[in-house]
Amino acid sequence: MWHEDDLFIMLCGWFILHSKAKKRKKRRQHRYWVPANPEDWKKVANGYNTMWNFPMCIGSMDGKHVIIESPKYSGSEFFNYKGTFSIVLFAIVDASYNFIFVYVGCQGRISDGGVFKNTGFAKALERDMLNLPQKAALSGREKLVPYVLLADDAFPLSQNIMKPYAGHQKRGSRQRIFNYRLSRARRVVENVFGILASVFRVLRKPMLLEPDKVEKVVQTCVLLHNYLRRDVESKDRYTPPGSFVFEHLDSGTVSGGLWRNDPEPCHSLLPIRRIARKPIQEAREIRDEFSEYFISDLGQVPWQSQYA
Repeated sequence: MWHEDDLFIMLCGWFILHSKAKKRKKRRQHRYWVPANPEDWKKVANGYNTMWNFPMCIGSMDGKHVIIESPKYSGSEFFNYKGTFSIVLFAIVDASYNFIFVYVGCQGRISDGGVFKNTGFAKALERDMLNLPQKAALSGREKLVPYVLLADDAFPLSQNIMKPYAGHQKRGSRQRIFNYRLSRARRVVENVFGILASVFRVLRKPMLLEPDKVEKVVQTCVLLHNYLRRDVESKDRYTPPGSFVFEHLDSGTVSGGLWRNDPEPCHSLLPIRRIARKPIQEAREIRDEFSEYFISDLGQVPWQSQYA
């Protein structure tokens, strides 16, 4: 993992990114690496299909509460459901553990669905302004489905957001297999948050700073993560082999994830709250189409019956 001796490299990476950012129009709270055209989105989807066997996926998303001290004169604005004060880090990541979109600074009191709804990404998605590829049929199927994001129960099921079936599902059922396949692909965003907190220790404990300064600290960590992951020379030093949870494709067994072995407990980056929501019928039908595909001859993976 990363050591204190590498601080100079980290600071150099921050300086490069910060210098480039100053030349562009400032976009407070948001950081974008969002693909600009359908072809680039398909590259993201191909990554998820190749590495995680989830087709037509354009990212996995999640959010974490970054714990802070009680801001002066803020009342209950930053008071979250855990009884602490926080701002929210919301992120969408690609299959290679890189951030695609980040939104930092939403007050901890805001409901979790509201966090995503307030982002520029969500508004662009709703207005069909992301230049996503056209709907297509899954291999061997006829129904057209849109490209989707993967989420957990904290987010609403919609046409472009897939989440697990609620409740306990019968072993071997298409619903349980879908949940397994989705959680398997969503492991990417969980790993990214784990690595982020493991390397940038400032994220492991409450920050004794005002919210605007906490935003800058978190954004800097995110920028450094993408820079170090994408730079050829720093990638293997920042995330050496074994850093991420690894799944053996021949058996489906899971191992590794050095960040999970960190002896220091993490008192920040807490999960956002899960709230039950009633999905619309079309979103249910899209999820059902994916679940039917995952039990078909063309869509199943050999080991799924062992784990679902």
